[in-house]
Amino acid sequence: MAKDQLQVIHCAEQLKALSEPLRLRIVSALRAGPQSVSELSESLAVELVTVSHHLKILRSARLVETKRKGRFILYSLREGVFQPTTGKVRDKEHIDLGCCRLEVPRE
Repeated sequence: MAKDQLQVIHCAEQLKALSEPLRLRIVSALRAGPQSVSELSESLAVELVTVSHHLKILRSARLVETKRKGRFILYSLREGVFQPTTGKVRDKEHIDLGCCRLEVPRE
Protein backbone atom coordinates (compact mmCIF):
# COMPACT_ATOMS: atom_id res chain seq x y z
CA MET A 1 0.00 0.00 0.00
CA ALA A 2 1.31 3.48 -0.86
CA LYS A 3 2.61 5.73 1.90
CA ASP A 4 0.00 8.41 1.10
CA GLN A 5 -2.77 5.83 1.46
CA LEU A 6 -1.41 4.73 4.86
CA GLN A 7 -1.34 8.35 6.06
CA VAL A 8 -4.94 8.85 4.94
CA ILE A 9 -6.01 5.73 6.85
CA HIS A 10 -4.14 6.85 9.98
CA CYS A 11 -5.67 10.33 9.77
CA ALA A 12 -9.17 8.85 9.39
CA GLU A 13 -8.60 6.68 12.47
CA GLN A 14 -7.57 9.71 14.52
CA LEU A 15 -10.53 11.78 13.32
CA LYS A 16 -12.87 8.91 14.15
CA ALA A 17 -11.36 8.67 17.65
CA LEU A 18 -11.96 12.39 18.19
CA SER A 19 -15.54 12.30 16.88
CA GLU A 20 -16.99 11.28 20.26
CA PRO A 21 -17.66 14.26 22.61
CA LEU A 22 -16.44 12.42 25.72
CA ARG A 23 -13.13 11.62 24.04
CA LEU A 24 -12.68 15.32 23.25
CA ARG A 25 -13.39 16.08 26.92
CA ILE A 26 -10.75 13.51 27.94
CA VAL A 27 -8.20 15.01 25.56
CA SER A 28 -8.99 18.46 26.93
CA ALA A 29 -8.61 17.23 30.52
CA LEU A 30 -5.23 15.67 29.70
CA ARG A 31 -3.95 19.05 28.54
CA ALA A 32 -3.36 19.77 32.25
CA GLY A 33 -0.99 16.81 32.49
CA PRO A 34 -0.92 13.05 33.06
CA GLN A 35 -3.84 11.53 34.97
CA SER A 36 -5.05 8.10 36.01
CA VAL A 37 -8.37 6.64 34.90
CA SER A 38 -9.84 7.29 38.35
CA GLU A 39 -8.72 10.94 38.32
CA LEU A 40 -10.26 11.45 34.88
CA SER A 41 -13.43 9.64 35.93
CA GLU A 42 -13.83 11.89 38.95
CA SER A 43 -13.04 15.16 37.19
CA LEU A 44 -15.34 14.38 34.24
CA ALA A 45 -18.09 12.84 36.42
CA VAL A 46 -18.20 9.74 34.21
CA GLU A 47 -18.06 6.09 35.23
CA LEU A 48 -14.58 4.62 35.45
CA VAL A 49 -15.31 1.82 32.97
CA THR A 50 -16.56 4.35 30.40
CA VAL A 51 -13.43 6.50 30.72
CA SER A 52 -11.26 3.40 30.45
CA HIS A 53 -13.04 2.34 27.24
CA HIS A 54 -12.56 5.74 25.62
CA LEU A 55 -8.91 5.94 26.69
CA LYS A 56 -8.31 2.61 24.94
CA ILE A 57 -9.68 4.08 21.70
CA LEU A 58 -7.56 7.25 22.05
CA ARG A 59 -4.48 5.13 22.75
CA SER A 60 -5.19 2.94 19.73
CA ALA A 61 -5.37 6.10 17.59
CA ARG A 62 -1.96 7.11 19.01
CA LEU A 63 -3.27 10.33 20.56
CA VAL A 64 -2.68 9.18 24.14
CA GLU A 65 0.21 7.29 25.69
CA THR A 66 0.66 5.53 29.03
CA LYS A 67 3.27 5.34 31.74
CA ARG A 68 3.21 3.11 34.80
CA LYS A 69 3.66 4.83 38.17
CA GLY A 70 3.61 2.23 40.92
CA ARG A 71 0.33 0.37 40.66
CA PHE A 72 -1.30 3.09 38.56
CA ILE A 73 -1.19 3.77 34.84
CA LEU A 74 -1.03 7.44 33.95
CA TYR A 75 -2.45 8.63 30.66
CA SER A 76 -1.04 11.65 28.85
CA LEU A 77 -1.29 13.23 25.45
CA ARG A 78 1.34 12.08 23.01
CA GLU A 79 4.01 14.73 22.61
CA GLY A 80 3.17 17.18 19.86
CA VAL A 81 -0.57 16.47 19.80
CA PHE A 82 -1.41 20.02 20.91
CA GLN A 83 0.29 22.96 19.26
CA PRO A 84 -0.26 26.67 19.90
CA THR A 85 -2.32 28.39 17.24
CA THR A 86 -0.43 31.24 15.61
CA GLY A 87 -2.00 34.45 14.42
CA LYS A 88 -4.63 36.69 15.94
CA VAL A 89 -6.22 34.13 18.26
CA ARG A 90 -3.82 33.32 21.08
CA ASP A 91 -6.12 31.53 23.52
CA LYS A 92 -6.55 28.51 21.26
CA GLU A 93 -4.49 25.48 20.54
CA HIS A 94 -4.92 22.95 17.81
CA ILE A 95 -4.65 19.21 17.63
CA ASP A 96 -2.12 18.44 14.91
CA LEU A 97 -2.94 15.18 13.15
CA GLY A 98 -0.37 15.64 10.41
CA CYS A 99 -2.99 15.55 7.66
CA CYS A 100 -5.18 18.24 9.23
CA ARG A 101 -5.62 20.18 12.44
CA LEU A 102 -8.52 20.88 14.77
CA GLU A 103 -8.68 24.15 16.70
CA VAL A 104 -9.73 23.66 20.29
CA PRO A 105 -10.57 26.65 22.52
CA ARG A 106 -9.28 26.65 26.09
CA GLU A 107 -11.96 26.04 28.67
